[in-house]
Amino acid sequence: MNHNFRRFWVRTLTAVAPLALSLHAWALEPFTVRDIRVEGLQRVEAGTVFASLPIRVGDLYTDDKGSDSIRSLFALGLFNDVRIEADGNVMVVVVQERPVIANVEFAGAREFDRDALLTAMRDIGLAEGRPYDKALADRAEQELVRQYLSRSYYGAQVVTTITPTERNRVNLTFTVTEGSVAKIGEIRFTGNKEFSESTLRGLMDQDTGGWLSWYTKSDRYSRAKLNADLEAVRSYYLQRGFIDFRIDSTQVAISPDKQSISITVNVHEGDRFAVSAVRLDGNYLDRDDEFKALVRIKPGEPYNENQVTETTQAFSEHFGNYGYAFARVEAVPDIDRANHTVAVVLRAVPQRRVYVRRIAVTGNTKTRDEVIRREFRQFEASWYDGEKIRLSRDRVDRLGYFTEVDIETQDVPGAPDQVDLQVAVVEKPTGSLQLGAGFSSAEKLSFSFGLQQENFMGTGHYMGIDLNTSKYRRTLVFNTTDPYFTQSGVSRAVDLYYRTDKPYEDMGGNYSLVTMGGALRFGVPFSETDTVYFGLGAERNRIKPGTNIPAAYLYYADRFGYTSNSFPFTIGWSRDSRDSALAPNEGRYQRFSSEWSFAGDTRYLKTNYQYQQYVPLGKKYTLAFNGELGWGKGFDDRPYPVFKNFYSGGLGSVRGFDQGTLGPRDLTGASLGGSKKVTLNAEFMTPFPGAGNDRTLRLFAFVDAGNVFGEDEKVRFSEFRASTGLGLSWISPLGPLRLAYAHPVRKKAGDRIEEIQFQIGTSF
Repeated sequence: MNHNFRRFWVRTLTAVAPLALSLHAWALEPFTVRDIRVEGLQRVEAGTVFASLPIRVGDLYTDDKGSDSIRSLFALGLFNDVRIEADGNVMVVVVQERPVIANVEFAGAREFDRDALLTAMRDIGLAEGRPYDKALADRAEQELVRQYLSRSYYGAQVVTTITPTERNRVNLTFTVTEGSVAKIGEIRFTGNKEFSESTLRGLMDQDTGGWLSWYTKSDRYSRAKLNADLEAVRSYYLQRGFIDFRIDSTQVAISPDKQSISITVNVHEGDRFAVSAVRLDGNYLDRDDEFKALVRIKPGEPYNENQVTETTQAFSEHFGNYGYAFARVEAVPDIDRANHTVAVVLRAVPQRRVYVRRIAVTGNTKTRDEVIRREFRQFEASWYDGEKIRLSRDRVDRLGYFTEVDIETQDVPGAPDQVDLQVAVVEKPTGSLQLGAGFSSAEKLSFSFGLQQENFMGTGHYMGIDLNTSKYRRTLVFNTTDPYFTQSGVSRAVDLYYRTDKPYEDMGGNYSLVTMGGALRFGVPFSETDTVYFGLGAERNRIKPGTNIPAAYLYYADRFGYTSNSFPFTIGWSRDSRDSALAPNEGRYQRFSSEWSFAGDTRYLKTNYQYQQYVPLGKKYTLAFNGELGWGKGFDDRPYPVFKNFYSGGLGSVRGFDQGTLGPRDLTGASLGGSKKVTLNAEFMTPFPGAGNDRTLRLFAFVDAGNVFGEDEKVRFSEFRASTGLGLSWISPLGPLRLAYAHPVRKKAGDRIEEIQFQIGTSF
């Protein structure tokens, strides 16, 4: 080796870097580094290399420092090879950069959206402009296979292809052979004696499929869904007295061609036990009678785990109402196997009473703290009250600004009688821009536009604009609501609107009713669940003449003019306890509204009351009732305005009759509506055949009855129209869709029949 040229080099690969760095085959005597030179850079800045080196000009070079330098450069993830050479007193760093990914493509991937796959690759570290790493590519390949397995593509294969291009770049292509979906071909239960296989399979969301499985995908195996189904089976037994029930094993087998899956569930039922007694044991704060009133367990009936859980939870919550946040309640079964009975002993230890020191809110990056805090009924420096905390959480959740609302109780170190409440929220976008189109058998094609902001600038204020261009009802509405206009929770709403309405009829008339006005409304909370609304508005109604205008409209216009000004006072109330607004299975909904015009050109009172009740009949079936009453009356020797009439017939009222055609008519046959309205509906809802337990797609059988009556007419049951039929309810991407076939069973001559009707957006 030349006396003036000394060379030391170490070559390594990422996978064996630690081993290579431990070798000192060419040990050099230390020398002082006079300069550092970097060779082989193409895209990486030299400053990046210098910043990562632990050696500086003027430092003493040693073999250990050389190893540290190589280790630091490999840690950047930018190089395939690193070599250190010494040219005299100059340390030369020779690097080979990793190729840069020029493009990521997917071939044959139809099950997943390309943009979603690119996002997933980017999260892993594979994206355009980033250095290529084979380890990451292998990880991405395995993740793709795992995702296909989660969707029952057990024959899916993924092959990664690396194509070098110019300027040290590579194209990355994932070629996917999806194969066919493996479907559940068989679900079997062994060990069951009390309940049949068909009964147990009916409890499961997964099944062997039907003709609608392409929509529900219920025949696709999922381990998570199977666990949920097995829990449903377990709960079914434990609700019926089988206290020793257990699932011994579950076998999931796939056919050799990976197209069919067989599931076998082995169960042990045990004996059925009845509850012989319920006993309280422990400290119940000398309020035993209060706690006994909360017991849901019924002696003499089969042991029901749900009732036991409900009871212990109710006890814990009731302890919390008295400040005992950490009360421990457990149900201990005292089993008498000889008589097949069980006595349930409820043991309670209240622990200690605490008060809330501080309430902290986290996660609200947009919403102001006060918007959340003003919904709280539990206050700082007050005794812990479980009922108020639950109510506070529900009130915050009902704001609609958050996807998650959680409240955790935390001990205060050194203060056993204090707790802090940690309120964690996850915000969601509260602004929306809606562009839509709809088609119904009554209104034909219509377009809608909506711009809403439910949490304007994080203040909790609502602002919205709505535009609708349907054939019979055109609207332009602007409204804003301040939910806390006063500190006591009184809300204030301002409405401005312009509507053009035309009663439903097919005579081709071009007349219309034009309404424009505004209103100021206040909502006063009378309880935690009831709010009464008061309002005052100014409104102008104009009868716009045209062809085929009903004689009643002309008669009213001749007496009181084509334009009428009114100043209606409104009052309303509502309560909603349904478990879902779109696909309810249980609960109740009530709504009352009234409108009283005491000044201006019109004098009238218009009221409306609606009541809905949903009764669950097991997991699959629902019985629903709807009733609606409307009443209007004119005052001060003035008739009830024709432009305030109620209408009936069609979806939302009495199906099987043409939309809005029931009730009084004029001589031309045009429907006039009426000042009195009665609507009665009953529905029996069931899952669509082949859709499993999917509640977004259901069949229903119904019975409807009702009519509208004029101001001078009496409400007579003999004049009611009635129909019965079948329908389809689907929560579609465009909104709730309802299709109904109705056969009128009570009709009269002249009624306009329309047996098939559909609409997107109907609520009942």
